[in-house]
Amino acid sequence: MAGTINKVILIGNLGDDVKMHYFDGGNSIGRFPIATSESYTSKQTGEKVTNTDWHNIVVRNKLAEICEKYLSKGDKVYVEGKLKNRQWEQDGVKRYSTEIHVNEMTFLTTKKSLENNNNSPQSQKPSESPKSVAPEENDDVPF
Repeated sequence: MAGTINKVILIGNLGDDVKMHYFDGGNSIGRFPIATSESYTSKQTGEKVTNTDWHNIVVRNKLAEICEKYLSKGDKVYVEGKLKNRQWEQDGVKRYSTEIHVNEMTFLTTKKSLENNNNSPQSQKPSESPKSVAPEENDDVPF
């Protein structure tokens, strides 16, 4: 393969509510952490061991607004995006962050939808698929 690829796929749970930042001109950014976990049984002790990794998620504009409206801490999501590394200086100390900039997302479970389904006479059918959302425009498409 002559080219390169930067693609991340994660399924995890939100560790906090979506934090929004709005800019002049109507643009917005939403940020939230998600946790992914893997479990195994230790051969030495026989105990179940769970390792959790935290990922910094970034969504933009319409997708950010949808996430703010429907997602809350604990919800399970499927995200696709690309890795971005940031660097800045704070109080004379260099800081680094690795983020997943999301371009496609599916809500697997949301507390808000479960609350609405339990309180409304028109609940979602079990056979209906989860909400899948993607931004309306993708400037990063190479073709």
